Amino acid sequence: METKIFGDIITLGQFLKLEGIIGSGGQAKWFLSENVVYINDEVEDRRGKKLQHGDVIKSDEFGQYKIEYKQ
Repeated sequence: METKIFGDIITLGQFLKLEGIIGSGGQAKWFLSENVVYINDEVEDRRGKKLQHGDVIKSDEFGQYKIEYKQ
Protein backbone atom coordinates (compact mmCIF):
# COMPACT_ATOMS: atom_id res chain seq x y z
CA MET A 1 0.00 0.00 0.00
CA GLU A 2 1.26 3.43 -0.93
CA THR A 3 0.43 6.42 1.28
CA LYS A 4 -0.44 9.71 -0.41
CA ILE A 5 -0.27 12.92 1.60
CA PHE A 6 -2.27 16.00 0.61
CA GLY A 7 -2.64 19.47 2.09
CA ASP A 8 -6.30 19.92 1.17
CA ILE A 9 -9.25 17.57 0.87
CA ILE A 10 -9.56 16.17 -2.66
CA THR A 11 -12.22 14.22 -4.51
CA LEU A 12 -11.88 10.76 -5.97
CA GLY A 13 -11.79 12.24 -9.49
CA GLN A 14 -8.98 14.63 -8.54
CA PHE A 15 -7.05 11.75 -6.96
CA LEU A 16 -7.33 9.63 -10.10
CA LYS A 17 -6.04 12.52 -12.21
CA LEU A 18 -3.17 13.40 -9.85
CA GLU A 19 -2.02 9.78 -9.83
CA GLY A 20 -2.06 9.62 -13.62
CA ILE A 21 -4.70 6.90 -13.66
CA ILE A 22 -6.85 9.08 -15.91
CA GLY A 23 -5.71 11.84 -18.24
CA SER A 24 -8.31 14.45 -17.40
CA GLY A 25 -11.05 15.09 -14.87
CA GLY A 26 -13.63 14.43 -17.56
CA GLN A 27 -12.51 10.80 -17.81
CA ALA A 28 -13.32 10.10 -14.15
CA LYS A 29 -17.00 9.31 -14.76
CA TRP A 30 -16.14 6.90 -17.58
CA PHE A 31 -13.31 5.27 -15.57
CA LEU A 32 -15.56 4.69 -12.56
CA SER A 33 -18.30 3.19 -14.72
CA GLU A 34 -15.86 0.74 -16.33
CA ASN A 35 -13.69 -0.18 -13.29
CA VAL A 36 -14.50 -1.25 -9.74
CA VAL A 37 -13.00 1.12 -7.16
CA TYR A 38 -13.27 0.51 -3.43
CA ILE A 39 -12.99 3.10 -0.68
CA ASN A 40 -12.66 1.40 2.70
CA ASP A 41 -13.86 -1.89 1.16
CA GLU A 42 -17.06 -0.37 -0.25
CA VAL A 43 -17.66 0.10 -3.98
CA GLU A 44 -17.56 3.79 -4.93
CA ASP A 45 -18.58 5.23 -8.29
CA ARG A 46 -18.96 8.94 -7.47
CA ARG A 47 -16.13 11.03 -8.87
CA GLY A 48 -17.01 13.83 -6.44
CA LYS A 49 -16.64 11.64 -3.35
CA LYS A 50 -14.44 13.55 -0.89
CA LEU A 51 -11.56 11.48 0.37
CA GLN A 52 -11.11 11.60 4.13
CA HIS A 53 -7.97 11.16 6.23
CA GLY A 54 -7.29 7.44 6.55
CA ASP A 55 -9.38 6.35 3.56
CA VAL A 56 -8.02 3.34 1.70
CA ILE A 57 -8.64 3.34 -2.04
CA LYS A 58 -8.07 0.19 -4.03
CA SER A 59 -8.70 -1.28 -7.43
CA ASP A 60 -7.33 -4.12 -9.53
CA GLU A 61 -6.50 -1.45 -12.12
CA PHE A 62 -4.14 0.69 -10.00
CA GLY A 63 -3.42 -0.96 -6.65
CA GLN A 64 -4.03 0.35 -3.16
CA TYR A 65 -3.47 3.77 -1.60
CA LYS A 66 -4.03 5.30 1.83
CA ILE A 67 -4.97 8.97 2.06
CA GLU A 68 -3.41 11.23 4.68
CA TYR A 69 -3.69 14.95 5.10
CA LYS A 70 -1.12 17.30 6.59
CA GLN A 71 -2.31 18.65 9.93
